Amino acid sequence: MSEDNKTFNIDEYADNNQCAFLVQQYKDLQKKEQETKQLAQSDPEMKELALEDLKAIEEAKLGIQYQIEEIIKSQKEEEKYPSEIVLEVRAGAGGDEAALFARQLAEMYLKYAEKKGWQFRKLDSSENDLGGYKEASFEIKGEGVYKTLMFETGVHRVQRVPVTEKQGRIHTSTAAIAILPVYKKTTIEIKPEDLEIDFSRSGGKGGQNVNKVETAVRLTHKPTGLVVRCTAERSQQKNREKALAILKSRLQQLKDEQEAQKIAGQRAQQVGTMDRSEKIRTYNFPQDRITDHRIKKSWSGIEKVLQGNIDEIISEVSDEL
Repeated sequence: MSEDNKTFNIDEYADNNQCAFLVQQYKDLQKKEQETKQLAQSDPEMKELALEDLKAIEEAKLGIQYQIEEIIKSQKEEEKYPSEIVLEVRAGAGGDEAALFARQLAEMYLKYAEKKGWQFRKLDSSENDLGGYKEASFEIKGEGVYKTLMFETGVHRVQRVPVTEKQGRIHTSTAAIAILPVYKKTTIEIKPEDLEIDFSRSGGKGGQNVNKVETAVRLTHKPTGLVVRCTAERSQQKNREKALAILKSRLQQLKDEQEAQKIAGQRAQQVGTMDRSEKIRTYNFPQDRITDHRIKKSWSGIEKVLQGNIDEIISEVSDEL
């Protein structure tokens, strides 16, 4: 809260929807304050009572000022760490095993989201014959979601004997995770002529209404080649809006990665740029060991972790990075 209430300009918050009611209360108090001051000047007998009223009015104004400043602080936090993300998972090297690992990772984060009380849903997915994810995207909403998961972006590596392996050999496969914050306000602008838009029927069981019309939307950003597909909504327009929001988030992340790479050489210690191409973690099944390469720390209990019990890892990584 500001030390000097006189520097507080209530009109600065008049257009803020969350502050509108408090702004009106504050202005009512200002009006009452002026009337009370006039009463104190015009009626000496009422001066002492009026001064008490003025003190109470001032305290009420300071209370409202504090509430407004807390709202603004919360809004700034939300702008920096939004409460909505898109979790993207993509199979890397390793064929079917990589796709199966990608699905395990996605399910791990969704189980974690459920434990945190966050809302989530699948936006789109492409599966292989074994049910693994070639690629998939999920919307997750909840307080602190981006701040919590922001350091999970990168390449995750698994070392184990795949279910498809006949001779018991250990294979190494990878899957890429991207945590894309969905900002309510963004500096990214997309020109209509830079977009290629395709519509198709959403996947799913035959006979569903969602499959009878072309509701699925595929956006291609021509300058970068980025492609986003959304099938979650039942209307074409809503899928288009959601896909556009995801595309903006991916373009923002691309911009952030490029800026991070520029300054990486100037940092005293390189701890990672949150680039999705950076190998960040290895899940070694034979040794029951998970290693985060950025902070050079390991944990045991892979099966438990894959059930969404990743608080310890996320907490220690966040503290170090």
